[in-house]
Order: sequence, then C-alpha cells, then structure tokens
Amino acid sequence: MDFFGLFSRKNSSKDMAKDRLKLVLIHDRANCSPNVLEMLKIDIIKVISNYMEIDEKELDIQITQTQTDDNGNVPVLLANIPIKSMRKVKN
Repeated sequence: MDFFGLFSRKNSSKDMAKDRLKLVLIHDRANCSPNVLEMLKIDIIKVISNYMEIDEKELDIQITQTQTDDNGNVPVLLANIPIKSMRKVKN
C-alpha cells in the first residue's frame, strides 16, 4: 500500500521504505489504523475534486500531534493540496 504516493509514479525501494515508516509513525500518533487513514485520504480527494482540480501527485496529508493550552497532546490533520484550477459549481 502506497499511502503517500497513491497516484504517483513508481518509487524506489528507499522511497517505499520511507513511506512505510511514515505510515507506521502516523498510525502510532493518531491511534488509527492505516486502512482508516487511506480511506480518509481518498475521501478528501473525492470531495475536494468536486470543487477544484488538484495535483494528486504532490498531495501530502499527514496526521501529527500538537500541544494544547492545557499541556495535552491532540492529533492534527495537516493537508498540503496543490490546486491547479477551480471547477465551475452547478447550482
């Protein structure tokens, strides 16, 4: 499973190993299964694609943690989604 390069060209062994490690780290941070994270990414792509054309090859979605005001850690979803153009929305 290629979580970070779902629609990208073929990766080298090094890149594939790096992607797998990222997936394991994300899984640990968010306490969420890799399948759920993959489904989340696919759903985000589907919804955003209804409104704009995006560069799926450069898409980067990560789950990390951030500190809250009460000194607790919470998961955060970070998405870097390059937009190629806006689509005309039908009313």
